[in-house]
Amino acid sequence: MATAAFEEIVGDFEFLEDWEDRYRYVIEQGKAMAPLDDALKVPATKVDGCASQVWLHAVVEDGQLYFDGDSDAMIVKGLIAILRRLYNGLEPKAVLAVDARAEMARLGLNDHLSAQRSNGLRAMIERVRSVAAT
Repeated sequence: MATAAFEEIVGDFEFLEDWEDRYRYVIEQGKAMAPLDDALKVPATKVDGCASQVWLHAVVEDGQLYFDGDSDAMIVKGLIAILRRLYNGLEPKAVLAVDARAEMARLGLNDHLSAQRSNGLRAMIERVRSVAAT
């Protein structure tokens, strides 16, 4: 089950009929996100399998998962922002219960991302899930 914050994005996407507008929306989500501290851009937080540079720093605090991230690609940074809205604040077991691919498909992203970006998105989802599983 998606968070209320993610449901807001779904609603916004339904309002934006043109994919170019949706693409800009994703980029704006990334621009609105605070940059990841350079001290956290280390090999341990780097996500392999992405065409661009991607770092995710996840923590579990008070029984809830939170993560921040960054990328050198604007669209990927936007995807990180959307994943944060999907997962942040959930208990780890709830993170594992979310079908992230199905939730992201509700946005139509599967049809509009390149194969490399889709692979990178899967790698980011797997990283978040691996933190939740530990």
